[in-house]
Amino acid sequence: MDDRKSVAKQSVKTGITFGSALAMVISYTTWHSVGWAIIHGLLSWVYVIYFVIRY
Repeated sequence: MDDRKSVAKQSVKTGITFGSALAMVISYTTWHSVGWAIIHGLLSWVYVIYFVIRY
């Protein structure tokens, strides 16, 4: 049971990290601004989903 929790925690952390990186790359290529990339990186998957729906 403990192994399952460990795998779940690692999966969530990886997903959050990937979402942040993806949001920052999309933001920087779209807006060419480091400031917006940081803000969108903090919003993570929320910005990625918004970008997919909007564009």
